[in-house]
Amino acid sequence: MAAKRDYYETLGIDKKSDKAAIKRAYRKLAKKYHPDTNAGDAHAEEMFKDVTEAYNVLSDEKKRKLYDEFGFAGLQEGFSEEAARQASHGGFGGFGGFGGNGAFSGSYSSNGEPFTHQEFHFENGSADMDDIFSMFGDMFSHGGNSYGGWSTSRNSGFTGNSSDWGSFTGSGHSAGHKGSDVMADITISFDEAVFGCEKSISLQDPSTGRTSTLSIHIPAGIESGKTVRLRGQGNPGRNGGQAGDVLLKVNVTPSKEFERKGQNIYSTIRVPFTTAALGGKARVHTLYGDVECNIKAGTQAGSRIRLRGKGVSGMKNPNAKGDQYVTVEIQVPRQLTPKAKEVLEEFRRVS
Repeated sequence: MAAKRDYYETLGIDKKSDKAAIKRAYRKLAKKYHPDTNAGDAHAEEMFKDVTEAYNVLSDEKKRKLYDEFGFAGLQEGFSEEAARQASHGGFGGFGGFGGNGAFSGSYSSNGEPFTHQEFHFENGSADMDDIFSMFGDMFSHGGNSYGGWSTSRNSGFTGNSSDWGSFTGSGHSAGHKGSDVMADITISFDEAVFGCEKSISLQDPSTGRTSTLSIHIPAGIESGKTVRLRGQGNPGRNGGQAGDVLLKVNVTPSKEFERKGQNIYSTIRVPFTTAALGGKARVHTLYGDVECNIKAGTQAGSRIRLRGKGVSGMKNPNAKGDQYVTVEIQVPRQLTPKAKEVLEEFRRVS
């Protein structure tokens, strides 16, 4: 089974290359190996997938950092940086690999003990694979036990769950690899986020400039910053593996009238000072239409009115809605008629 190529080597760049250099290298290779210009060429198709996968990782700052530090294992779903660093101090590591003369060397530790180094030589590279796997069994296993996610057996060969070794089992067959995910953004209005909507997005292939259109359902109640996943719409897989996904980060345009916090909605109304003092009614705008609220006599500026069930629906339970909180502001007239001023003067004398 051929080893998975280093991403930098795949794009023909060094590890110090900046984003612009990575993009230039990708465009050049993607154009060279694109299926449209290499119909029926299996090698070109595989190379195109390789350079696309390499570009998607190295052009993403977070993925690139993980890859530089942990290799392919750092890109696997469920990978833990903390666990990997702990393993590097208390697990096994430091393999020298297979030499050109059939030599293998490595260092390992068991149960936190200091590292032990062993070296094995095979004349003219004639070692039997069973012997090599037996060496792994001696290093990593005692009676068939497993350490750090690897399991070994003298009779069944060697299996592991690290992507640095690919998908390798005793049968020697390579499993399919899922295609890489594609990241994109979409902007929707405040109302579209509250009630949900159907959208179409266009994604462009940077190597050819071609665009593809995808339909997407935005669920009611989604918040800004959340991600919608379109399964199987990402980059194609390798060796029969499934395609990656499209991950859409949702950006919601703020409302001029409402503020949202979770499932609750906040707004403001202005009422005449006479209504605040004597009591009355006021019309309030909600997401679901206007409602009429009672204003108690003596209501103070800054008071809040709670409208139950007038908030946003939950994404998991559409029937569970938040509330709307309405802050009352007192509207004071800028000009008074002589009669109104007289009445207020009388009020001030008797109060």
